Amino acid sequence: MFDEILEKFEGSPSQQAVIRLFLERGFSVNEEGRVVSGGIEIPYTGIARELDVDRRVVDSTTDAILADPELKRIFTNISSIPSLMDLAPVLDLTVLTIEVAAADEAGIVAEVTGILADRGVSIRQVLSEDPEFTDDPKLYVITDADLSGDLLVEIRDLEYVRRVGF
Repeated sequence: MFDEILEKFEGSPSQQAVIRLFLERGFSVNEEGRVVSGGIEIPYTGIARELDVDRRVVDSTTDAILADPELKRIFTNISSIPSLMDLAPVLDLTVLTIEVAAADEAGIVAEVTGILADRGVSIRQVLSEDPEFTDDPKLYVITDADLSGDLLVEIRDLEYVRRVGF
């Protein structure tokens, strides 16, 4: 799906960058063509500055989104989810990062969280990067417990896991 969205902006790398940012940050486009996070409007100038593009690129991207029924359906319904990853050091949480060989394989999250549950580890949040949105998707498991070495080895030894780290 991600590739199909980017193909619609094939002739404009700047617009593709805007699309990527919207998807990564969970920004949506409202019916008036404004970029929003929830009900908060994000100024075009701020987005343009972040991407080092002209403000008009953001404007033309939102126009293109609203003009395309499929894109409009997607981008008017995106929402962001707060992540504990950046707060983990402040809140004394552990972020377990798991790199897998085949991220679209079924049962990865279930098996990893099952191993943690069997060990009595409470999970605060699980974030899984979509294999369509990133080349090297990872699974992040945030806990409020320190994880033992043998637990990490057990997860690392799963057939689809390439690497485990913090």
